[in-house]
Amino acid sequence: MKTQRKHVFSLILVRLTVITSILVSVVIIQSSTAAFIPVVPFYYLVLLAYLMSLVFLGLYLWWKYYALQAYLQFIFDLLLITALVYISGGLSGSLYLLYIFVIVGASIVLSNRAAYLTAGMAAILFGLLLDGLYFGLIPYFSPEQYRELSLGLVLFTIFLAWSLFFLIAFLSSYLSTSLRRAREELDFAQKELEIKEKLAAAGRISAQLAHEIRNPLAAISGSVQVLQGELLLNEEQRSLMDIVLKESDRITQSIEQFLDLASPGKQVFAPFSLAETLKETLTLLKASGEFNGRYSLAGNFETSPLVYYGSPNQFKQVFWNLTKNALKAMPEGGTLTFNFSQDKKRALKISVADTGRGLKEEEKKRLFEPFFSRFENGRGLGLVIVRRIVDDYDGKIEVRSEFRKGTEIIMTFPAREGRTKAAAAGMILN
Repeated sequence: MKTQRKHVFSLILVRLTVITSILVSVVIIQSSTAAFIPVVPFYYLVLLAYLMSLVFLGLYLWWKYYALQAYLQFIFDLLLITALVYISGGLSGSLYLLYIFVIVGASIVLSNRAAYLTAGMAAILFGLLLDGLYFGLIPYFSPEQYRELSLGLVLFTIFLAWSLFFLIAFLSSYLSTSLRRAREELDFAQKELEIKEKLAAAGRISAQLAHEIRNPLAAISGSVQVLQGELLLNEEQRSLMDIVLKESDRITQSIEQFLDLASPGKQVFAPFSLAETLKETLTLLKASGEFNGRYSLAGNFETSPLVYYGSPNQFKQVFWNLTKNALKAMPEGGTLTFNFSQDKKRALKISVADTGRGLKEEEKKRLFEPFFSRFENGRGLGLVIVRRIVDDYDGKIEVRSEFRKGTEIIMTFPAREGRTKAAAAGMILN
């Protein structure tokens, strides 16, 4: 866990609150009994705690080593509590329970390991104090605090305190881990919700824009083709008309992607071969010239017998967009790997990996956001459509990538029951 600035500030505020609470409690208790704790030394310790809090506040404002500062605060707190236990008479008081607050704080602010380290240090300090008092190595703070104690009682108290310290470390670590996991899941769910909201907004906008642009664009493209066939054009004029047609086709493709995003349309589900569907997609890409000799294929897709129940057209879209994205990530060429597999629950896993430029952390977080693209002239819709299709099948998508080391996208589709004769014959996934 990364210790952040806000954690250190919260720690300072909490320890000030605890110190003040202890001060008020001692004053109230001392007003009713004079035998609780030596008041003057206690006030000196409280004053020292307040002064050190100011020091830690200064470090918070001017120092950036937040984890180290947190460790220093916890070490000081352990020593302060040990001093309180000492002036209260060791075993005759119960202030050693204050160690628990430090252990819990270390678990929340630092890490589970820090909680156990804090518990261990608290056990050592408390054990050394009691042993020193019992064997006479450390004099009692006040002669009136001396009590004749058996070695068995001292050992039992130390063992009980140690057990309590490490039990609290275990429980606080478990709760902190659960809390961190819940926070991560909440952040992930919030990110998912934001992406879905952006998808919905992109869908509404794309539907409006597509209908406004497609018809005039078709008229322009058709008119240019007619003029190109009827007029005597020189080389420069013909080149300009070719540019118009080419850019019109590019805009048309963008509009089709917009429409796919806004309204996927009715899909026909049937059993289909994943390998054959991928091969058809790759054939189209080769025919377009995008998949050329600079790239090589790998993986088990050519020999995979897996059949899935779904829409072949949707999976062609998935393969098309992922392949084009991978090719753009390997401008100098590389290897594109497709693997199909099936787990014990008969869920389908599709892995698409490239040896391209990889993803930075920020790019990985925004990979499926509408209109976000890593490439020049990219529209930022291909992977959005892939994500929507995976969601339509209640599937999951995972991205594994290291910058300059390539990217692997793993899609998991749940087993589906096809209402066909092929399904009854066991040709598809459950």
